[in-house]
Amino acid sequence: MARSRSGIHIKKSHQGRLRAKTKTRKGRKIPVSKLQKMKRSKSAATRKQATFALNARKWKKRGRRKS
Repeated sequence: MARSRSGIHIKKSHQGRLRAKTKTRKGRKIPVSKLQKMKRSKSAATRKQATFALNARKWKKRGRRKS
């Protein structure tokens, strides 16, 4: 059975750009405070990335344990 994929595709060259802008190490969550500051950025691309990141936090993710 084939695994279904979401309709979202982020280019390989664009992966990690938001993390680089926030100077957050790989494997750690980007703090919400930084994301909310970035939503007020002058750059439209940065605003879109921050909005996407905030929305993605709310999605149900596979393999996560409920505490």
